[in-house]
Amino acid sequence: MTPNPANKIWFAVDVSIDPTASEAVEYALMEAGALGTETNHNKVTAYFNSSPDRAQIRSELNDALEIYSLPSSAVTEMNVREVIDQDWLAEWKKSWQPVPVGKRFIIAPPWSNVPESNRIVIRIEPGMAFGTGTHETTRLCLQAIEKYFDGSSFLDVGTGTGILAMAAAKLNPNARIEACDTDEEAVVIAIENARLNDVTNITFRTGSIDYIQPSADCVCANLTTDIIIELLPQLIATTCGRLILSGILTSQTDSVVDALRMQGISQPVEIQLDGEWACIIV
Repeated sequence: MTPNPANKIWFAVDVSIDPTASEAVEYALMEAGALGTETNHNKVTAYFNSSPDRAQIRSELNDALEIYSLPSSAVTEMNVREVIDQDWLAEWKKSWQPVPVGKRFIIAPPWSNVPESNRIVIRIEPGMAFGTGTHETTRLCLQAIEKYFDGSSFLDVGTGTGILAMAAAKLNPNARIEACDTDEEAVVIAIENARLNDVTNITFRTGSIDYIQPSADCVCANLTTDIIIELLPQLIATTCGRLILSGILTSQTDSVVDALRMQGISQPVEIQLDGEWACIIV
């Protein structure tokens, strides 16, 4: 979402929360189109450049609370107010610093200066929620890709911003990289992000994985537990080497491991944890 410099009236949405719900609420507000968020213990504030759709925000909040296994009571109040000040965006941008991930990557917003280093720089607009390098599931996947992807082909299922496909492409510019997402708008964003990062060896498409999908040395699926379990037969069939599964809450890990056993995989290679989230490598 691009702000209008001539419009000095912005809209702030203040959501009163239980502190345990801060991450879920930040995610929901970004999904609802917020330009950025600020969190102060029991309140999350999101900024919009036009009057926000309250019904959409409530829907996104409900979905996020369900994903994070939080009760509806974790969100207690929501208010919308006007902000007659356009300098907040510049101040907010100052707070977004490059984020090192693992040993190889650094995720940075487009406007930041990144000092020369041996790290691979991936630039992503921070107002994209999942897939910016700040969320645990993205970090877990990037670390797994860094550790396990050394082949000539990679498939990113549910690509979102395209960050994982770009990471694989930058690790191996000669590899065959494919990425898909059922959200057509997400694919458009991913293609733009690839252009921003001068990555040309990724084939993006709208849709999901199926049994005619060409196999890949490494397959990454950063989705939700229910979708992962549903797609598990196709994901396994498509994987020649390593399958990276994330978007899984630690409380849901056993469910995925049980589903893997039903597909003939007795034990994961590794389970990585970050906060409340898990990444399973098989």
